[in-house]
Amino acid sequence: MKKFTFIGAGSFGFTRKLVKDILSFPALKECEIALMDIDKERLSYIEKAVNKIVDHGNYPAEVTATTDRKKALKDADGVLITILQGGVQVWRKDIEIPKKYGVDINVGDTRGPAGIFRALRTIPEMLDIARDVEKYCPQAMVLNYTNPMAMLIRAIQVETDIKITGLCHSVQGTAAMLANWIGAPMEEVTYFCAGINHLAWFLEYEWNGQDAYPLIREAVQKEEIYNEEQVRNEMFLHLDYYVTESSGHNSEYNPWFRKREDLIEKYCTHGTGWNPGEYAYILKEYLKREDTWENDIKEWLAKDEIDLERGNEYAAYIFNALMGDGEKFEFNGNLRNFGLIDNLPRGCCVEVPVIASPRGIDPLHVGKLPAAVANLTNVNARCEELAVEGALEGNKRKIFHAITMDPLTSAVLSLAEIEEMVNEMFAFNKDWLPHFDI
Repeated sequence: MKKFTFIGAGSFGFTRKLVKDILSFPALKECEIALMDIDKERLSYIEKAVNKIVDHGNYPAEVTATTDRKKALKDADGVLITILQGGVQVWRKDIEIPKKYGVDINVGDTRGPAGIFRALRTIPEMLDIARDVEKYCPQAMVLNYTNPMAMLIRAIQVETDIKITGLCHSVQGTAAMLANWIGAPMEEVTYFCAGINHLAWFLEYEWNGQDAYPLIREAVQKEEIYNEEQVRNEMFLHLDYYVTESSGHNSEYNPWFRKREDLIEKYCTHGTGWNPGEYAYILKEYLKREDTWENDIKEWLAKDEIDLERGNEYAAYIFNALMGDGEKFEFNGNLRNFGLIDNLPRGCCVEVPVIASPRGIDPLHVGKLPAAVANLTNVNARCEELAVEGALEGNKRKIFHAITMDPLTSAVLSLAEIEEMVNEMFAFNKDWLPHFDI
């Protein structure tokens, strides 16, 4: 019986989807699902939800729940991490403090000042989890969904020897969106995508073996399609390659769309699915969930029928390839750059095609990113590299220098203004960063 451990199981959406997917594979359905969370109330609800999935599918699975991470990890074959360190009331300041200085952050979970301070709080906890994996289940395959993806994976892979990769649904989600725009059945589409998390590029996108980029370029000229993803479509029309993560996210990762109110109004208000107001849309949603999550999960538990159809998240397919029926599976994963992308920093965390099979996970060599997108990707990767160094060393100066080079921040603020902002963010996060001299 295989054991799959969920760290941060109280992330209801992810846990339910991933459990459902794992159990849908015949070779994995007879397993132990070990749920771990520090919030006893949320843990109780997710235990009921997972048992409901098991019962509805008549699966021969065993469900356990605990607040003891070591117990949950012991002898695990697969580990999934979906934690939020600090909670929404802490995270909100990652957005609100830069906003005061004129840096209008939209989501703030990946990079830039908000993503970096989220990393500073999260890296120590992730390293504690990774060291417990080394001790209690050293052969386990660890799949991380927690952001900021690149900085967390980079820190873990330099500090520990565990088997880990980071997963994001933006690659397959964008591939399906583009297929829909050009009227292509997804089973007839192939693609080759690489870069860094949330800033990876479709280097090839084909329909039945033919280059589909001319069709995509034609599609985005249509007003209704252009307006679905204004930021990303502008980037594609000018940079020639389509980027993986949503317009709301990508508006933060470059200097072009969020540095002036008129640009925010033009590109970031009506066609991104996100609002650029006082709080980021995603933050508003998280704050709302603070009040509604209990009712939401109770409503789900009260349903007579639930959907057991397998989704398109990578995790279960990877586990099936590694320890299930052995069917090879290709996905885009986050790993350190050792001979993978030639014109990104050696050792930084990149997102590249990976093959999962019974022998493990094997990333593919990409070569060089096209010049049109390599510079933007490089700047962001180097900021992440410096931020991780600063996080591991407790070096405030390196954190400041990483944020000075962030494309959006540097488009809006002077060096002195950035230093003032960073100092205020450190002051707020003082209790979360004991290894820094604040």
